[in-house]
Amino acid sequence: MVDLLKQDYDVEVEWRPFYLNPNTPPEGMELPDYIKRGRSNGSEQRLIDMANGYALPFVPVDRILNTRLAHEATQYANQHGQAAAFHKVVFRKVYGEGQDISTWNVLRSAADEVGLDGEHMQQAVESGMYTQEVAEQVQQAYAIGVSGVPTYVINQRYALVGAQPHQAFKNALAQILAKKDE
Repeated sequence: MVDLLKQDYDVEVEWRPFYLNPNTPPEGMELPDYIKRGRSNGSEQRLIDMANGYALPFVPVDRILNTRLAHEATQYANQHGQAAAFHKVVFRKVYGEGQDISTWNVLRSAADEVGLDGEHMQQAVESGMYTQEVAEQVQQAYAIGVSGVPTYVINQRYALVGAQPHQAFKNALAQILAKKDE
């Protein structure tokens, strides 16, 4: 989706961490009943259809994953100029392949895939090198009112929440550009 947006507009994308459930244990947890019920109302099918529309595989998650390590690993990738590529691989591993990104074998594999040293990344993250930085970014997200993922903040002022089709971004950007010209 982001790649399509970059083809149409001169945009910069900066991925930021956010915890939907900051109390998720390291091993993850079962999906709450409200999410399981939501799947039966068509919300999951909408995501499957959207992925199919872009010829992307989609594997519904069956647990809430603890994403702390993945967020900190992304900071490592960012420091090494590979944040976007790493993020893309991590998303594919979760939503396209059903892998658990709370495990080091999956994160190291993602790092290696984008040309980073997965072992070095693990050592840096386990040293706590990125813990404070990620915590501060998560707090910034809470402070500006982020409550769902994904949330796309445009020009530090407008937000699109949830998995949205490409046309929703085009519509939002057109409205923002029209206001700018007024």
